[in-house]
Amino acid sequence: MIGRNLDDAEEWLRTWTSQVSAQAEAAQRMSERVAALTATAGGADGAIRVTVTSSGQLTALELDDRVQRMRGADLAKEIMRVTRLAQSRITAQVADVVRETVGTDTETGRAVLGSYEQRFPTPPEDPEHDRGR
Repeated sequence: MIGRNLDDAEEWLRTWTSQVSAQAEAAQRMSERVAALTATAGGADGAIRVTVTSSGQLTALELDDRVQRMRGADLAKEIMRVTRLAQSRITAQVADVVRETVGTDTETGRAVLGSYEQRFPTPPEDPEHDRGR
């Protein structure tokens, strides 16, 4: 009887250890894939284009000559709007990576998604931009 209980306990421990290892490997894959993400967005009818990393850092800013016709304040506002749009696209990409690796129903998946949704939410609609200024 004791031998059987000991065998059951050892099997449970092996199974638990295997599950923990698999979860750790999935979390590592998720982390590596998320770290490699970038997102790009454009604005001002194609005159502005930005690229951000998974941390939200701006890595590229492209401005064509049409921006010279914009007032400085409008240009700055549009760059910020387009940057927030690119960052929100990172959140969507992270959701895909989480779903494919650790799962959205896991504690790790919920924590990662919640963090990105809080840091980089979908930007609100900009009625001034939507009017086609």
